[in-house]
Amino acid sequence: MADLRSDTVTHPTEAMYEALRAAPLGDDVFGDDPTVNALEEEAAALLGKEAAIFTPTGTMANSIAIAVSTRPGDEMILMEDSHIFLYEAGGSARLWGVHARPLPAASGVLTPEAVRAVIRADDPHHPRTRLVCLENTHNMQGGRVVPTEAIEAVAEVCRSEGLHLHLDGARLFHAAVALGVPPAEVARPVDTVSACFSKGLSCPAGSILAGSASAITEARRVRKVLGGGMRQVGILAAPARVALQRGIDRLREDHLRCSRLAEGLRPLAGATLNPDPPQSNILFVRFEGLDGAGHESLVEKLGERGVRALTAGHRGIRLVTHRQIADGDVERTIEAFHALRAE
Repeated sequence: MADLRSDTVTHPTEAMYEALRAAPLGDDVFGDDPTVNALEEEAAALLGKEAAIFTPTGTMANSIAIAVSTRPGDEMILMEDSHIFLYEAGGSARLWGVHARPLPAASGVLTPEAVRAVIRADDPHHPRTRLVCLENTHNMQGGRVVPTEAIEAVAEVCRSEGLHLHLDGARLFHAAVALGVPPAEVARPVDTVSACFSKGLSCPAGSILAGSASAITEARRVRKVLGGGMRQVGILAAPARVALQRGIDRLREDHLRCSRLAEGLRPLAGATLNPDPPQSNILFVRFEGLDGAGHESLVEKLGERGVRALTAGHRGIRLVTHRQIADGDVERTIEAFHALRAE
C-alpha cells in the first residue's frame, strides 16, 4: 500500500533502531537520563531557545505551553482551523479553564490587525487575554508555510500588549526547509514552540517544547500533572536525536514528491487543489460534484487500488508525502486517481 494518510505512519530508520539499542539510559523523572538530557539541549539550541522538555506527544507539548502561560479564566486567541482548536479534545478548557477565541486565518496565520481587534479590555465582565497560538506549517490549510515576517508581525502586537505567543510547530522543520532558513529562525519570534519528531521525521513517538528556562521549569511540573513524566525514555529520545541530526534536510524530498503529486492530479476534471502549488508535504484535493460521501467513496476505491488516503470534510481528500512514499508510489497514486475519475 502507498499510505498517504499522514506522515505519522512512518517507521523508524535502521539508524534509529541502532541508536535506541545503544542509548545510555537513566530515570528521566529524576533528570538523569543522559540521552534525554542531550536531546533537550540539542533541540533547545536548534530552536534558539534557552531550554526544552521532551514530551510523549505534540498535543501534550501544546497543552503544557497553554498551561504555563495562562491562568484559569484567561482567554487565548487562535485560528479556527488550527490543530489546537480542532484536534486536541478541548484540552485548554477541560484541563486549564482557558477560554478559546477562534478567528479566521489568512494564508495560514492571524493578522496583527485581527489579533489587536479582539484583545479584551480590562473589564471584570471579560476574560483576560493572555495567549496567542499560531501554527507552522498549517495542517488544515494544506501544509501552508508561514513566513517568519508574518509571525513577527503578530509577535510585535503580543509584546506591546503583554501577551504570550506560542507556535504549534508540529511540522516546523518542514517550514524551515521550505523557507530555506534554520529552524531557530522559524521559532525566533515566539515565546514557546513545540515540534514533533513523529511527523515526517520517522520517530515512533515524541515531541519537544522549547522556551525560556523559567517556562520550561514550570513545564516540568505541568508535564508531571499530565502523567508525562517517563522513566528510561532515552529509548525514544535516541531516535529523535538521529532525526534532528540526519532527517531534516531529507524533508525536501517529501516536498518535491508532493509537488509531483499535484502536477499529476491538476489535469483531472473538476479537481481543485489546496494549496496549488503545494508548499510542503500536504495536499488537499476535492472534486466538483462530490459531497463528503462521494469523497469517502473515492477513498475506499483508492484503497482497493493500493492507495490509502483520508477524507477531510469540505476540504476533500488529504494526501501526505513522507519518507516511506517513493517516486513509484506517487505515480501509482496519480494513475489510481485518473483511472477512477475516468470510470
